[in-house]
Amino acid sequence: MFFLKSRPAALQLLRLFSSHSLPTLTLFTKDPCPLCDDAKEELEPLKHRFVLQQVDITLPENSVWWDRYRYDIPVFHLNGRFVMKHRVDAILLEKLLTDAETQTR
Repeated sequence: MFFLKSRPAALQLLRLFSSHSLPTLTLFTKDPCPLCDDAKEELEPLKHRFVLQQVDITLPENSVWWDRYRYDIPVFHLNGRFVMKHRVDAILLEKLLTDAETQTR
């Protein structure tokens, strides 16, 4: 048994051993962010269809994202592409996840 020091490393390892790689939904957030907390609750029914990666835009290494999104969080990217901001559009996300699943088959 071994332990990984970071969540991204764990996700990469999980993907290596997964025969079907899930899309990555990136949430640009900060702490506190009540709107982000609400958005994460809205994602619950779909959480088995993606890997959620959270980026804290207040960290120094994320200053590019701070400059871009400080007035717009929560912001979501799917597989590196912007898809929505301010709130979860469940219908759009469902369609994009279905499209991503179709592309990986």
